[in-house]
Amino acid sequence: MKIAIVGAGKLGHKVADALLGGDHSVTVIDKNEQTLQKLQSQMDIMTVAANAKQISVLKDLHISSYDFLLAATDRDEKNIVIASFAKKLGCSKVIARVRDPEHMNQLDFIRDTMSIDFTVNPDLAITMEIYKYLVEKYTLSNGIYTSGKVSFLEFYADKMPVLIDMSVSNLKSVLPGMLLVAISRNGKVIIPHGNTVIEAEDCLYIVGEKAPVTALSKKVQEKGKWTDIQKVMIIGGGKTGLYLSQKLADFGASVKIIEQNKERCHYLSEHLEDVMILHGDGTDLSLLEEENLDEMDAFVTATGYDEDNLLLALMAKSHHIEDVIAKVSRGIYTDMISKMGVDMALNPLDITASNILRIIQGDQRVLSSQLIEGQAEIIEIVAGDHMKLTDKALKDMKLPEGVIIAAIHRGLELIIPSGDTVIKEGDKVIALCLLSEVAAMEKLLCTKGVTDFLK
Repeated sequence: MKIAIVGAGKLGHKVADALLGGDHSVTVIDKNEQTLQKLQSQMDIMTVAANAKQISVLKDLHISSYDFLLAATDRDEKNIVIASFAKKLGCSKVIARVRDPEHMNQLDFIRDTMSIDFTVNPDLAITMEIYKYLVEKYTLSNGIYTSGKVSFLEFYADKMPVLIDMSVSNLKSVLPGMLLVAISRNGKVIIPHGNTVIEAEDCLYIVGEKAPVTALSKKVQEKGKWTDIQKVMIIGGGKTGLYLSQKLADFGASVKIIEQNKERCHYLSEHLEDVMILHGDGTDLSLLEEENLDEMDAFVTATGYDEDNLLLALMAKSHHIEDVIAKVSRGIYTDMISKMGVDMALNPLDITASNILRIIQGDQRVLSSQLIEGQAEIIEIVAGDHMKLTDKALKDMKLPEGVIIAAIHRGLELIIPSGDTVIKEGDKVIALCLLSEVAAMEKLLCTKGVTDFLK
């Protein structure tokens, strides 16, 4: 497919990198020539140094020949206008990044009147994942996710003590016909290997046939497990803090936001009900203690600085707060999470890029997807004979560490794969992929070529 990306920022870079792994021709448009030169040195893409708001630029690009345009500049209004212009000029589908809460209140009207097919909002996307974790507790619906004959089950290892200290390679003796596809450990989702040892506080993701998995769920799950969360402190009153505090307040929780910018505090006060807004430095421990930090059920760090978010989250965890969540935008920090004891660290960039890729792929390639803990997703794919994941034993694929083939539907047959399993054309393949590996997943879905990724 031909895809145009307007805006060479973090999101544009992330999406372009992922798309290049698949069968796509990518063009990036930005006014900053230096940024484009840097991008072009890293990727095999076409770049255009221009203002995409100018209709002449889109016409010269022959935007009518493009399958998708993603408008991801730093301003909502610019994204809306560019996406609308591209659609009017004949681009098949357009996506606009829209972040401003005032726009979100009238999003359906904007989409309809401006002829925009899809909108994405990184702040709202991460908000929904945090809310789901804090309020629903289970990251899968009722702890179990079902597709066809296969079911995924999520439960803590201490609900089945026999699994603790057991290596994954020995799991079949206890759970025959099932596969452990992911572990959430200290706030980080990992793909286990045969020598991975299960720990007491691990949250396990098991896949298998629906009937035995459902039977197992009755033994290891608490029915209707919902949170009794009452007090939440949020550091940072940006868009994420705004969205999250409103949802938590609507749920009935008592929410405090600490924001350093006085003008932003006034804005929050005008737009939020039943939320306490405090003007102060969220890194000031004495202020946090004065505001009863130790009494909080949950603590969320959502400032614009990853370092502050992680350090504050670590501090909160040392105060024995049950649920501590940090917003991080740089992938380099995610590897630190498991060593810090933070319950969850979420990257809005990864979540949004994944959402955009699913839109572009459409339901012909990806039948469904389900995020887990905002760090990984379960994807159901129809295998085509042209894809690099077909006609080769799984053990010979050299799959990326962040990707695992969990189950295969072949006609009426369900296959829980082993290393010798071969995916065939027409199979419905269920895979689990870390969001940080979306580019690698795209490579598996693209056309076989001379430079075969799996060789």
